[in-house]
Amino acid sequence: MGRFIYDTMSNSVDIDDRTLAHLRIVVMNKLRRAEPFMFDVEMGDGSGRRSFWMHPGVPLQFHFFGSRQAWINRAWIEDLMQAASGPNGLTITPEPAEDKAPEEG
Repeated sequence: MGRFIYDTMSNSVDIDDRTLAHLRIVVMNKLRRAEPFMFDVEMGDGSGRRSFWMHPGVPLQFHFFGSRQAWINRAWIEDLMQAASGPNGLTITPEPAEDKAPEEG
């Protein structure tokens, strides 16, 4: 379980490391292009939802608690990027299947 931190620890949300790795790619790509957007996420403790206005001027952190890098599903990245560019902003969608599974080494 990782943690997304927006500005301060009081603005943090616990998110699964694998999901967080995908969100990190989407957020960094959007902000690198200077494209602010809304990020809406359910709180892991059952206390509802939080919406963050993602802007390049606000410090953020992606804290991964696991030591292994997650395998990245490109189809999921595309789905999340499309959501982030839409009128409702980025929400965590279920991971779609990808044509090719990662090779175990």
